[in-house]
Amino acid sequence: MANFPPLYLNHLPRKNIKPFSITTAAAISPNGNGSLLSGDAKTKSSGGGGGRGPVIIEIPLNNIRRPLMRTRSNDPQKVQELMDSIQQIGLQVPIDVLEVDGVYYGFSGCHRYEAHQKLGLPTIRCKVRRGTKETLRHHLR
Repeated sequence: MANFPPLYLNHLPRKNIKPFSITTAAAISPNGNGSLLSGDAKTKSSGGGGGRGPVIIEIPLNNIRRPLMRTRSNDPQKVQELMDSIQQIGLQVPIDVLEVDGVYYGFSGCHRYEAHQKLGLPTIRCKVRRGTKETLRHHLR
């Protein structure tokens, strides 16, 4: 875990500082995909709470709707390279997911998502932002 000395924080207003910690995925990756968390959508946030900003959670692949999957194709070589990387060092960048009324929608991270599928991994690390139905309609245009 990294602790930053207070001198880096002296120039920031104290009321806006939220606690967080950084942990290496290699040290705590129980499910083999380099994820910081395992199980059914457990939360790892950077301290704020209260629904502010995105949170990083582990979501089962089958709980993520991919509405644009049929209109896009992935580069097989890139998927294979990601599979190799995920097996060696884990997923380094979570995919972006929009949560609307408890349903998760994925519009990006297509290669990472497919790599997880092909590796048979049950979950993927996601950066989740909450949105409205209007936000979802905007993404579907």
